Amino acid sequence: MLEATRERLHELVNALPASKVEAANKYLESLADEAILEAFRNAPEDDEPLTDEDLKAIEEAEEDIRQGRVTPWEEVKKELGL
Repeated sequence: MLEATRERLHELVNALPASKVEAANKYLESLADEAILEAFRNAPEDDEPLTDEDLKAIEEAEEDIRQGRVTPWEEVKKELGL
C-alpha cells in the first residue's frame, strides 16, 4: 500500500505543470518539516546532566543570539540542500 501511494505521488508530481512545481515542493517540504517537529515532540526527555562544556557552549550560543550572530533557518536549509 505504501509503495503504491509513493508511486502515485511520483506520477502526480511528474504530471504537474511547471507553474505548480515550486508550490508543490514547498508544500511537501512543510510536511517533512512537520514530521521532524513531531519526532522531536515525541522524543524522550534527555536526562543526562549538563557538563561544564555544555554550559559554556550554551552561554556562547546565547551571546551569539544577543549579538545577532545567527543564520536564518531558510538559509541553513538552502546550505544543507533541503
